[in-house]
Amino acid sequence: QVQLVESGGGLAPPGGSLNLSCTASERNPNYWLMGWHRQAPGKQRELVADITKLGTSMYGDPVKGRFTISTDNAKNTVFLHMNDLKPEDTAVYYCYLHQSQEYWGQGTQVTVSS
Repeated sequence: QVQLVESGGGLAPPGGSLNLSCTASERNPNYWLMGWHRQAPGKQRELVADITKLGTSMYGDPVKGRFTISTDNAKNTVFLHMNDLKPEDTAVYYCYLHQSQEYWGQGTQVTVSS
């Protein structure tokens, strides 16, 4: 059973920065897609960003130009660098891994508030 371990998140002021990381216990050496979705109270879960083994990345419209996803393939880890945070970025951020099956992390809280 693949496990995802998330770290980072917490509280930041508007305009501040936070980083998330997510490490998979194992990944398919041929193909994987890994990233984050987020869910705010009363809202649907939405794409934040994801990246493939080949380095192709995709961002949700609300975070384009502010968030950057990267990967350390040797460590089965992806990173999300979040800059210029806004109160509307407040949500639970869920890491996921898609390969032959889909796996989800338990989620980490990100709160943007002064």
